[in-house]
Amino acid sequence: MKSTNPKKLRAEMKDYLELAKNEPIRVQRRSGESYVLMNEEAYSKMQIEIMSLQRRLLSMSNILDGEVEEVPSSEDRLKRFKA
Repeated sequence: MKSTNPKKLRAEMKDYLELAKNEPIRVQRRSGESYVLMNEEAYSKMQIEIMSLQRRLLSMSNILDGEVEEVPSSEDRLKRFKA
């Protein structure tokens, strides 16, 4: 990840936006605060992946806590359609 400061970012905005298409750019202020400039599509993909991982983690947590019922076998589920 490349790094820059706000002054340099403003001066070379076009170049940094081109770089951000391929990799995140860290912008660090004098106060120590850091921000990340990145492509919106990459950000959206990252958000979707985070939500997916959170759902999986919640599901695993529910399983470990015993909050999930056993799914009946496919034969049991099909019996209701055979009459």
